[in-house]
Amino acid sequence: MKKWATSEIRQTFLDYFQRKDHMLVASSSLIPANDPTLFFTNAGMVQFKSVFLGKEKRKYTRAVTVQRCMRASGKHNDLENVGYTTRHHTFFEMLGNFSFGDYFKREAIHYAWEFLTKELGINSQKLWITVHEKDDEAEKLWQEEFKKNNAYPQGLSHCGDKDNFWAMGETGPCGYCSEIFYDHGQQFQGKPPGGEDDGERYVEIWNLVFMQFERGLDGKLIPLPKPSIDTGMGLERIAAVMQGVHDNYATDTFVELHDKFINVLKGQFGITA
Repeated sequence: MKKWATSEIRQTFLDYFQRKDHMLVASSSLIPANDPTLFFTNAGMVQFKSVFLGKEKRKYTRAVTVQRCMRASGKHNDLENVGYTTRHHTFFEMLGNFSFGDYFKREAIHYAWEFLTKELGINSQKLWITVHEKDDEAEKLWQEEFKKNNAYPQGLSHCGDKDNFWAMGETGPCGYCSEIFYDHGQQFQGKPPGGEDDGERYVEIWNLVFMQFERGLDGKLIPLPKPSIDTGMGLERIAAVMQGVHDNYATDTFVELHDKFINVLKGQFGITA
């Protein structure tokens, strides 16, 4: 498998989904507009929240974005993991494709599998899928996709709400999800997704969220006007996969930043490290 530059992965993702009739939408601000429930934009779907809730209609029903995100507060807070793992960041880029009442589970699963195994050329045996234990439909669609392409994953696990029910926050759009993990190899500790000892071996690279509900302040789930799709793939994580490293900080983007930082220190302070 060839090594891909981070910029090449980003552009390939955008090109792929634009060929699938997705509108290219620019990243929104890190400070969410008109959303008092969030300090920072923590996912690609934030700028589409009102669309998912049926309160706003756009001129398109499919979208693709590369969203700049920060997870330093709220429900999705990665701050405590930064520095302790090789895959967490406060700031990162999220690749995402979205459907607003257009396509649903079948197409979302097909696009994800085709992009990873054909566009990027990842060996399907390096991938592991998780589905919600109650989402029989998603599992059936995955099995059909594997058979159609004669490309089967290393495994598939059933998980509960903790791992496979996604919500942006305590309230708002939510639904079952299906996650795709990459196996970095047995030289790293960790058991397959779905167990207690996840370790560092299997790293989540893409989350397909099947938006079906809105959770109210009372915790009740109300069906959305039209089922929709929200997916998110960490650019830094897939870059690590495509560059053959386990550490996000060893990818080209971070190495370049590190080298420039060292050069500045050498020039201004005479540091030789």
